[in-house]
Amino acid sequence: MKKIILTLSVLFFTANSYAVDHSMHTGGSSGGGGSSSTCEKARFEKFQPENLATVAPESEFSFTAFNVQKPEQIEVTVKSNPVQITTEARGDLFRVTGKLPAGLSNTTARIHIKATTKVEKCNGENGWLVTISE
Repeated sequence: MKKIILTLSVLFFTANSYAVDHSMHTGGSSGGGGSSSTCEKARFEKFQPENLATVAPESEFSFTAFNVQKPEQIEVTVKSNPVQITTEARGDLFRVTGKLPAGLSNTTARIHIKATTKVEKCNGENGWLVTISE
C-alpha cells in the first residue's frame, strides 16, 4: 500500500512539474522553473490604413506594438527603405506612427515591421500591403 501511495505521489509531482516547466510562462518568484529567457513574442496589430487599402503618396500609417520593452527595438521599412517612426507609450503597449517614404507612387508596397529583443525567440515581425496611388 505504501508503494502505491509513494508511486502516485511521485507521478503527481512529476506531472505537476512538467505542466509548470513547459507552460511558456515565467515562474517569477513563485518557483515554477521559469527563467528570464522565457517571454512573449513581440506582436503588431491594428494596422492603419487597412491591408490592401489605396493611399496617397507619403501617407501616414500606424499600428500598435505589444510585448516590446523599448521603442528603439521597433524597426519599420517600406520597399527596403528605413522609415522614421514616432512612438507613444500607452500602458504596456506602443502606438507607432510613420509616413510612407517620398518617391513611392503608382505601386504596391509592404510596410514591414520588426522588433529585435535581447532574446531572439521573442523577436517579432509582421506587416501589411498598401497600394500607393499617383
